[in-house]
Amino acid sequence: MAHVEWSDELSVGIEAIDKQHQRIIEYVNKLYDNLHDREMLAEVLADTVEYTETHFGFEEEMMEEAGYPYLRAHKRIHDLFIRRVAKYKERFLAGEDVGEELHDTLVRWLITHIKSEDANYSASLIAKFGQDEKKIHKKKRCWLARWLGIGDD
Repeated sequence: MAHVEWSDELSVGIEAIDKQHQRIIEYVNKLYDNLHDREMLAEVLADTVEYTETHFGFEEEMMEEAGYPYLRAHKRIHDLFIRRVAKYKERFLAGEDVGEELHDTLVRWLITHIKSEDANYSASLIAKFGQDEKKIHKKKRCWLARWLGIGDD
């Protein structure tokens, strides 16, 4: 599998979340570009894991606020994915060449996850927040502030 291209087919209809998904795709594509450079692969892997975990936290908080009925199941999917990627990281740190396998897994999982699980929650979020990106961005800043341990102003 080569680069992933963003398309409207991957949109959940919420700009803030679509931008986060696009950022994850950028990391996945950067991973592909550096499959055989261990130093760069280590950096991209760390960045991808960190950003994805932050994104998952944001999504989960938005779903909770919107009263999404399948939040627990969605969170379990996120948790399983984080554990799966952690195993790739362990294998990588043990010296194994996991670049291509990891890239293929990320591409398949990401596209499937966005098109199915993430598409399912978008109606709940839009019903709660509407298309008012300011409300969603405000929630994003509040969540990030809590995550970073700084108070709301």
